[in-house]
Amino acid sequence: MMISFYSKFKTGLIVGINKGWSGFVWMIKILVPISFFTVLLDYSGWINKIDFLLEPAMNLLSLPPVAALPIISGILTGIYGGIASMVMLPLSQDQMTLIAIFLLISHALPQEGIIQGKSGIHPIKITLFRLTASVVTVIVAAQFIGAESSEHVARDAFSPTSGPFLTVLKTWCIETAYLSFKIFLIITSLMILLGMMRSFDLMPHIVRAMNPLLKIIGLDRRVGILWLTAGIFGISYGAAVIVEEVREGNLTREELERLHFSIGINHAMIEDPALFLPLGISPLWLWIPRFVAAIIAAHLLGLWQRIRRRKIRSLKFEV
Repeated sequence: MMISFYSKFKTGLIVGINKGWSGFVWMIKILVPISFFTVLLDYSGWINKIDFLLEPAMNLLSLPPVAALPIISGILTGIYGGIASMVMLPLSQDQMTLIAIFLLISHALPQEGIIQGKSGIHPIKITLFRLTASVVTVIVAAQFIGAESSEHVARDAFSPTSGPFLTVLKTWCIETAYLSFKIFLIITSLMILLGMMRSFDLMPHIVRAMNPLLKIIGLDRRVGILWLTAGIFGISYGAAVIVEEVREGNLTREELERLHFSIGINHAMIEDPALFLPLGISPLWLWIPRFVAAIIAAHLLGLWQRIRRRKIRSLKFEV
């Protein structure tokens, strides 16, 4: 018994450390170049020249035009890219919080849209849905966070990094190294925890205990393990499991659609929000808004599906 426990513990530990290091290296390859590119843009003041293009969209989100950089980086490359841009820009805590909420829902959209597209939903449909959910969630959250006025924000955020370039470069190196170290510790710790959960086969037990929660969040029991997999490990892992279920024909189209809407908003619930913790953002805003948004989206979609079924039945009856 002890040997079996030790073996599983060792396996989970080794897998967690390996995945933690692998994830950290992958993150560095994204964080360093994007962070450096952002510093150059900020130092040059080039972003000031296109503020008239960015200001209307960012004002809608209660953000300065310069916030478009981390948002676009995150949408295209992932959360690491967004963070790499955020830490190099003169953003307030409230502004970073709103950007984090946006990126937690909408990040790496080209890659994750394709992945979800292969597992039961049209990639363009889920991508547009996630962008819409990000915008709506940030607009609502901004009312509670109390972000600064657009005029004040624009003045603060559009002050280019000043001083000799070598001084700016030195500051960037120190800040990037410190942030990378903190993210390494967080990623490794999380990967060890998740490795232990898989090694000890805890997932099925957790799903059974969460059956009441599935009803609250608007999903069927049959998608429980899929929702939990995507919720903990992310869309890539969740989609791989969903594909197998789709092939076996175990889920209806409506169940799949509600599942994808839910995990499209709220996935990688442990790792992704934790990546923003080194920036000093409150855990409340990192976990709660997108979880609530996912619940509302699933229930609204479920309501629409019921209305659509009734209309179809009514039309068939009339015919």
